[in-house]
Amino acid sequence: MMSTRRRSIAAALAALLATLLVMLLAPAGSLGAPDSDSPALERSRANDHQVRAWSKDAVIYEVNVRQYTEEGTFEAFAEHLPRLEELGVDILWFMPIHPIGEENRKGTLGSYYSVRDYRGVNPEFGTKEDFGDLVEQAKDRGFKVMMDFVPNHTAWDHPWVAENPDWYMQDEAGEIVHPPGTDWTDVAQVDWDNRELRAALIDAMRYWVREFDIDGYRVDFVGGVPDDFSRQARKALDRIKPVFMLAEDEQKTHLLKRDYHANYAWWLFHTMTQVAGGEASAGDVREYVDWMQDTYPKGGYPMTFTSNHDENSWNGTTRELFGEAEHTMAVLTFALPGMPLIYSGQEAGLDHRLEFFEKDEISWDDLSMQDFYEQLVDLKKGNEALWNGIDGGPAEFLPASDPDTLAFQREKGDNRVVVVMNLSGEASSSTVRAADAAGYYEDYFAGEPFQLGAEHSFELDAWEYRVLVR
Repeated sequence: MMSTRRRSIAAALAALLATLLVMLLAPAGSLGAPDSDSPALERSRANDHQVRAWSKDAVIYEVNVRQYTEEGTFEAFAEHLPRLEELGVDILWFMPIHPIGEENRKGTLGSYYSVRDYRGVNPEFGTKEDFGDLVEQAKDRGFKVMMDFVPNHTAWDHPWVAENPDWYMQDEAGEIVHPPGTDWTDVAQVDWDNRELRAALIDAMRYWVREFDIDGYRVDFVGGVPDDFSRQARKALDRIKPVFMLAEDEQKTHLLKRDYHANYAWWLFHTMTQVAGGEASAGDVREYVDWMQDTYPKGGYPMTFTSNHDENSWNGTTRELFGEAEHTMAVLTFALPGMPLIYSGQEAGLDHRLEFFEKDEISWDDLSMQDFYEQLVDLKKGNEALWNGIDGGPAEFLPASDPDTLAFQREKGDNRVVVVMNLSGEASSSTVRAADAAGYYEDYFAGEPFQLGAEHSFELDAWEYRVLVR
């Protein structure tokens, strides 16, 4: 057995190494925001320009490996890369790929967001070598690869729980707790006051960038993550390479100044579902867009979507949520400012809610929606006005006589896109005051010339839309 003296020395060395690791990863000075002349901050700003070069017109695609194929493996998913390349998406965001906790597990297979080892790979999906091969194949085809990172909580059987219980929030009885105010009983809440925990989390994030050359992270539950941790993590990653950072959040828009490039357009999504259900109108969409454009820091933007893993599994398919307005709302997510998301199976008309804790394979028998999404991706990429952030143009609304008509233009350089939509389940007649936007265009989806008058009358069927490009 190890002597008491040797144990003391070992403990001291371990503490010293932990302290050095924290000092290496933490910002200079305090854990607060760095000074404006911080070299690391300047590096972040420089890297931000490099990321913009490949993300300025990007479309993101969320990959649910478990449900993607019968095998549910990295190797089987790789067979879809040629089709996704044809679809035109740029960024592949993989839901968490790590081993899933067994203690307090929900369902048979458990939640991806109950992480048992941040550096491991879920054997359900394959091996690290398989993931590395997939990343390499994806990059060879021009994709960027993002991973999901879950910093706020771990599985109950993550080794840290036994080895470092002080890294977790505890109740008055000294028992580790699950995230307060949630039903996430399959995970343990971390204690953000612990600096060693923060260093370990950032080291895990660095690992996948350094060893697998991934291009960024979608960070889960940013609303529960301290702002200074986001600053630490971004700076630490930027020391390795430029990364794209997506926040699963909509409230902390200030983080888009320098820590995240994009966040979630939750408000827009819920407004669209309400419009489809007759509970909101075009004016509510305008209210969101005005708020977003007034609030977001220069260069930051939202990720727009009609579905994702949460909405599909828990609230409904796009057909359930939007009904006959399904296509209209998809067009809106590609036309308004923001980076649009396509969730696994949307291009195959995903018609059921995928089980979250069980195996529930996507059917690829009908790819009739692939052409529609290819058109949307081409629309975005082919029109600079629709690009992301400051690389695209702002949305400027055009007055319309019918309150159910949403009309706006976006302009950048010599490119202009005008969108007119009937956001109701009834046919409408509306006069749109195009003013300076009047002129000759192409009706994108009809493939025909279109002359837009300064005062132009539109007769639109229920949920009909016109996208004019020049």
